[in-house]
Amino acid sequence: MQFGVQFFPDVKPEQKSAAEYFADALALAEESEKLGFTHIRIVEHYFHYYGGYSPNPMLFLAAAAQRTMRARLVTGAVLPTFNHPLKLAGEIGMLDAISRGRLDVGFARAFLPHEFRRFGRSPDESVARFREGVEQVALLLTEENVTHHGRFHTIENTTSLPRPTQQPRPKFYVAAMTTEDSFVYAGEMGYSVMAIPMAGAKMRPLLAVYRQAWRDAGHPGAGEVMLAFHLLCHEDGERARALATPLLDAYLHSLVEAAADWLDGRTSKDYPGYDKVIAGLRRSNAADLMASGAAWVGSPAEIADTIARVQQEYGGFEHASVQVNFNMLPVAEALSSMRRFARQVMPRFA
Repeated sequence: MQFGVQFFPDVKPEQKSAAEYFADALALAEESEKLGFTHIRIVEHYFHYYGGYSPNPMLFLAAAAQRTMRARLVTGAVLPTFNHPLKLAGEIGMLDAISRGRLDVGFARAFLPHEFRRFGRSPDESVARFREGVEQVALLLTEENVTHHGRFHTIENTTSLPRPTQQPRPKFYVAAMTTEDSFVYAGEMGYSVMAIPMAGAKMRPLLAVYRQAWRDAGHPGAGEVMLAFHLLCHEDGERARALATPLLDAYLHSLVEAAADWLDGRTSKDYPGYDKVIAGLRRSNAADLMASGAAWVGSPAEIADTIARVQQEYGGFEHASVQVNFNMLPVAEALSSMRRFARQVMPRFA
C-alpha cells in the first residue's frame, strides 16, 4: 500500500485565514515527500467553509509542484459539472507540464445542493454533465482537432494546448461515495477510483463491484483504489483521541451543514438515498469514525491494527490518502503526527 496526504480546508475565515492555511498546507506537503508519502491531493468546493478555500485544486497543486520533486499531484477532485471541458483540459495540460508529468486527475460529480443552485445547475443533470465532461476532456487530451457535439458543450475542430506531458494523458480517477453506478462506471471505463469509507460495511461490496466491472470490461489487472482517512498519530493513544475528537466532530458538523439541503425533503434521481446518507452522518460522531476505521487516530500500534483491519474488511486497496491537518489541528501536531506515522507505521505496509 502507498500513503499520500490530502488537504481538505475545513475552517472559517475568522478561525484561520486562507494565507495561513495554505502556508501550513504547503509546508506539510513539502515535508510529506521527504517522509516517503507518495501523493499530494486537494479538493474542489465552493462558497462554504466545508472545502470552500479550495475552488481550484490545480492552483494549490501547481504551488506544491514547486516544493516537491517526486510526489504525484492528485486533484481530489475537479468538478466537470461546474467547469467547461475546454478550460479543464488546458489547465490539466499546463499543470502536467509544470509538474513534469506528475499529475493524476480525479473527477467528481459534486454532491452539495447549494453549489448546484449557485452555479445554476440541476442535480438531476449531474451524471450526464459529469460523464460528458470527462469524455470531452479525455478527447481533448488524447487527440488533436477535436470535434464533439455534446448535450451541454460543443467542441469544434479544437486542439487543446499545452499537450499533456504524460502520454497519452494523465491517469484518471473517478470519485465515488455510495452510488454503485459510479463504481461500475469507473471500472468499465478503466479509471482508478477514489472513495471515502464513510459507507462503512458497504465499502467492500462497492469496491468488489468496481473491480468486477474492470475485469468484465477486459482491462488488465484489477483496477486501482484510493481511500481517504483522517489521521492523528500520537505516542499516547488516549491523548490522540482527546485531541482529535472535537475536531472530527466539527468536521462532521461542517459536512452536514454544507449538505443540509438534502435533509429538507430535496431529492434527485442522480442522488438516490442522499437524504439518508446525510441524516446518518448527522447522527455520527468522532467515536463512530474511529471505530469504523474511517479515522486513523491513536498510537502507532493502534493505527497499524486499524489499517490491517480495514484492508481486510474492504477487500484491499492500493492507496491511502490521509488528512493530516483536519479542521483546526495545530500544524505542529500535524507535523509530529505525520512524522511518527511515516517512521513507525508506514514501513509495516510497504
